[in-house]
Amino acid sequence: MNDFIAIKNIQEVIDRKVLLPTVVLWNRLEGRPRTKNFIRALRAEVRDPLWMLCKQWQTGEFKGDDAGSPIFAKVHMATTELTQYQPGDAAVQDFDRSAPLEAIVEQRPLPYNGQQHILSLDIRLLMGRQWLKYLQAAGLSALKPQYLQHSSYRIAEPDPASRSDAFLTAHPAVWQSFSAMAGRAMDGANLYFYLKADSQHHAYDGITLADDGDKTTIDGLAGKFVQWYEQLFYQPDQGQNDAWLPQQLEYQFAVSAPQLGAKKVMTAEEYYQGRLDWYNLDIDPARESLDGGNGSPPVEGKSTLSFFPTAIQFEGMPNTRWWTFEEGKTNFGDIKPDTTDINKLLLMEFGLVYANDWFLVPFQLPVGSIADVQGLAVTNVFGERIWVTASGSGSDENWQRWAMYNLSVKGSDNVRADTSLLLLPTVPKIQEGKPFEELWFVRDEVANMVWSIEKNIPLATGRSKPGNEAGREFFSRLESILDGEIDGGLVVPEIPEASAAIRYQLMQGVPENWIPMIPVHRDNNNREIQLQRASMPRIILGDPNPPEKIKPRTVLLRQGLDQQPPQPYFLHEEEVPRAGIQVTQAYQRTRWNNGQVFCWLGVKKQTGRGEGSSGLAFDRVKPSNQRLRRALRGQ
Repeated sequence: MNDFIAIKNIQEVIDRKVLLPTVVLWNRLEGRPRTKNFIRALRAEVRDPLWMLCKQWQTGEFKGDDAGSPIFAKVHMATTELTQYQPGDAAVQDFDRSAPLEAIVEQRPLPYNGQQHILSLDIRLLMGRQWLKYLQAAGLSALKPQYLQHSSYRIAEPDPASRSDAFLTAHPAVWQSFSAMAGRAMDGANLYFYLKADSQHHAYDGITLADDGDKTTIDGLAGKFVQWYEQLFYQPDQGQNDAWLPQQLEYQFAVSAPQLGAKKVMTAEEYYQGRLDWYNLDIDPARESLDGGNGSPPVEGKSTLSFFPTAIQFEGMPNTRWWTFEEGKTNFGDIKPDTTDINKLLLMEFGLVYANDWFLVPFQLPVGSIADVQGLAVTNVFGERIWVTASGSGSDENWQRWAMYNLSVKGSDNVRADTSLLLLPTVPKIQEGKPFEELWFVRDEVANMVWSIEKNIPLATGRSKPGNEAGREFFSRLESILDGEIDGGLVVPEIPEASAAIRYQLMQGVPENWIPMIPVHRDNNNREIQLQRASMPRIILGDPNPPEKIKPRTVLLRQGLDQQPPQPYFLHEEEVPRAGIQVTQAYQRTRWNNGQVFCWLGVKKQTGRGEGSSGLAFDRVKPSNQRLRRALRGQ
């Protein structure tokens, strides 16, 4: 007889399966009536009970040693709480439990200045209206005209003939907003920055007061104004580094907690998903503690509690008794998993086979804590007392180790696995606004470089616009300004008429929203490379001035440009895979456990859509025609 059909030694096969862990199939025995009468089907008639007993004997069910149900459990827990937080390489701070961890990690400063003009006009006007409301409520509305005309708080009207204001006049909606608000609204952001710059600054500086007694009232309003704004937007303090690493396009932070007289350090080196949880952290055994900082008072505790275990119940759970009708809301029989759906198969096996084998031992923990089960004793209905060990205990490098909700240990050393449970102070739901900044990093194999494409750029009004459309509008505005200068008497060199049928083109241009990232060698290294932000020249036909460098307009890509002096921006070459990456910056909003609302500016990184080609080319021979200006623009 075929050995595959008839197994000679079933016990040997069962013992061998223990050494080879696999995901097995499952079968469910159920009645399937073929008539409209269910009476016979509900009887659950068995033609050959001995056959079913033999099958149970073959599968080893008679040797089960877990037939007893638990009736009593005693657990010994050791808990500790997070006390320190370090964003990137910045200074160590006390762990703040008054805000969700996502807001603390992802917070970015709001852009108020850039490209030699102001940004976020909508927020500036909001802050200005709030300050004028405070003055009106305090009976000081007579000071409103002085604040509207103050040189520091006045909204200036852009000059259409100035190249420095071309970023404002290039877009009609931006130009209209600034023209409408000029002299009629107050820039509240400048007032806030002035008050925060020095404790000796006052909101009435440069304002003529009718009564010196109003100074005390205005100082009180200034403190109220600063507190209102800082509660409205959650962002890092001035001069304080956040957790964002521009050279890697991801967040990096570390937290620590006291444990058994030492410090337990957990680091997150690659967080960019926008959903923060325990799996983003790894235990760093190389760091004994976070350098610097006193930390919050350590809160360590141990407790021994006794429970009556409760069986776990979930929606659609199969009933253990045959004669009980099941809820049809969750139909496991209608699930059709594929051969690669391992997670779905495991879930179905748990729900159909092992659902009644799980019991609940409740233990409440505060957010921001670490719990470690040091001992669990269970007594079953037969009076047996069983000592239960953690399923993930043992070596951290053991590939057969089964664990869930456990932190990984950094490194490849054969160390003991950490079975503690980390409960981070995070929120389950975050409202995300429409991205007002969007960058695509794509590889261009023809040009042998990486292009950072500004798909969406922030405008001065606080709204965003597609980068290619904004680039065309800005170039057209510069051309119109040049035409106005020529009409005003500017002398430009004459361009001779083309008499030949062909012409030589030195370089084919690219759209203005394509910023090059060229490969350069690392310092003191002739093998490793990194990507450095570069610039393309802006060539305007007939402009006697030297070509300007096209600078990025997104805050993420302008890293170091607004400093004095401007600093270069480098990006790790391995951060841009062949598929490219997509980086977006948008406003986030959530509500914390005390009801307080938090709004912050966060960044998210996703996989791109593949390689791209900019069409950049050099030394080309093209037909001579009247589209020279259009060719220089790369269109």
